[in-house]
Amino acid sequence: MFIMSLSFAYFSKALCGTYMKSSITQIERRFDLSSSLVGLIDGSFEMGNLLFLAVVSHFGAKLHRPRLIGSGCFLMAIGSAITGLPHFFMGRYKSSVNFNTDCEKEPGSYMWVYVFLGNALRGIGETPVTPLGISYIDDFAKAENSVFYIACLQTISLLGPMFGFLMGSMCAKLYVDIGFVNVDSVTITPKDARWVGAWWLGFFVSSSILLLAGIPFWFFPRSLPKQAEEQREDPSSPHGYQEHSAHPATPTMKLVDIAKGFLPSLKKLLGTPVYLLLLCGSILNFNSFIGLITFKAKYMEQQFGQSASRANFLIGVLNLPVVAVGIFLGGLVMKRYKLSVVSGAQLSFLTSFSAYLLMLLQFGTKCDNLRMAGLTVSYNGTPQISYDAQTLFSQCNQQCSCSAAEWDPVCSDDGITYISPCLAGCMSSSGHGKNTAFHNCSCVLSPSPVEGSTSVSLGQCPRGPACSRSFTSYMAVSVLSSFINSLGTTPAYMVIIRCISPELKSLALGIQTLVIRTLAGIPAPVYFGALIDSTCLKWGMKKCGGRGACRLYNSDKYRCLANELELPFHNFSVLFIFYIHEPHEHTDWVKVPPWRKLLSYLQYLRNVRIFCLSWISLW
Repeated sequence: MFIMSLSFAYFSKALCGTYMKSSITQIERRFDLSSSLVGLIDGSFEMGNLLFLAVVSHFGAKLHRPRLIGSGCFLMAIGSAITGLPHFFMGRYKSSVNFNTDCEKEPGSYMWVYVFLGNALRGIGETPVTPLGISYIDDFAKAENSVFYIACLQTISLLGPMFGFLMGSMCAKLYVDIGFVNVDSVTITPKDARWVGAWWLGFFVSSSILLLAGIPFWFFPRSLPKQAEEQREDPSSPHGYQEHSAHPATPTMKLVDIAKGFLPSLKKLLGTPVYLLLLCGSILNFNSFIGLITFKAKYMEQQFGQSASRANFLIGVLNLPVVAVGIFLGGLVMKRYKLSVVSGAQLSFLTSFSAYLLMLLQFGTKCDNLRMAGLTVSYNGTPQISYDAQTLFSQCNQQCSCSAAEWDPVCSDDGITYISPCLAGCMSSSGHGKNTAFHNCSCVLSPSPVEGSTSVSLGQCPRGPACSRSFTSYMAVSVLSSFINSLGTTPAYMVIIRCISPELKSLALGIQTLVIRTLAGIPAPVYFGALIDSTCLKWGMKKCGGRGACRLYNSDKYRCLANELELPFHNFSVLFIFYIHEPHEHTDWVKVPPWRKLLSYLQYLRNVRIFCLSWISLW
């Protein structure tokens, strides 16, 4: 029952967390934010988590762990509701800004702060779930069964991200003000750079699910009976099960007494070289993973012209299911062949390195830049890349008194997109809503007055068939590399658990999560977002001045920067696995002589040298 309850809690928190990732683009556009700032908002979850993680991991192991997990679920539910609340205090979303009227400050200018605070509160609530839940299972289950239980737990919890992205896909299809405006009057489509879906809706759904997930934990006891070895005990005997507690803290034990053991425990933990080096590898690996998953949907939108809804849907139905299968199979292999610490590390390295080699193929899967007059092509159709607003003007539109800040793209028959009908030099229009067409456009290229058309239609021009083929190749590589990489997830997780003494398991998992969130979870979305911002060709403008959300990126530069930043992290993270050359399970490294520690590190450097030479010879 506890595993079922914990699985549902994992499912719920993962659903809400991945829904936040799937809504990054919608939040960015709704609040007119840069990618680096929206990355900071996404990292607020890690900030809230850091406030209590080390304390909860240490003290929580001595207290009533199930009730702490239940309290965390309730806090996450409140934080999720606060995240979606700003929608009801902001005005109606306006996809086009009229710069000809007087400046009136928007009521939702700083409402993104509530999204930040709600996400941080959700991070605080998530603190006890992972370290206390995993240690509770490992304490009261057989050693050979705990690996399988944790693999099942992680596999079931991956249903959360699947449903999170699917819910993000569904909400991204719905207009942000659905129920408050006539959707037929909306002139933009989900593929438009200004489209904002009903981002707020999913947060209230996930809040309700988290509330339900926290209820069962209030009815579990502080400790569970641990089953004795069936080979040695008669199952029918009353002694077939014995009461066991890995943390025999009595109710009379004071918090001061517990606190005295924190620093010695921390010193002993960090004095374990295997744990320390695997921790460094995890930091690098998670920098790559978090940067990738935060902006993966955005990458698919900007690189291949997919809508946010379709991008989230494909991640949910293709990438995540194979990851779930990979994690389950990795745990099954660990249990079936009873892999040691060394064998588990070798399996983790092999899968991680193979996935890295596959991901190199993503450099070749690309689409050409969208043909945007004045930005990626000149008005005569010559390819060019320009970050200068003056290139938006030409002789064909210089008499139109157009604004360079306006963004209302229109598509011509020759495949060139113009930033607005005015900059296309259009003189008249017909139709209404999404069917509006503009005519007599002086900037539209035409082979001859008879053959060509000088009319344009609303929206950006679609990508060609070559781009669709590239996108298919990209998804194939992405799915295959995700599956291979996930095969080593459970072995790597169990290596960390088994290389330390049992009483330090909760603290080890807590410190691992603490360090990863500090050095990967918080900075990765920010600097990934900042690099994405550096590739922006056209920024949106707020009514009262100031830069809004980006409307168009340099696709080639975006692809190169994203892959060049992601792959080195993934590559160097595997170096640390080479250190594990012999079993160090439960070794008290505080008592190990300095010469032995030095010898171990020298052997690690030797393995790193062998790896580097092999890598150079490979290329």
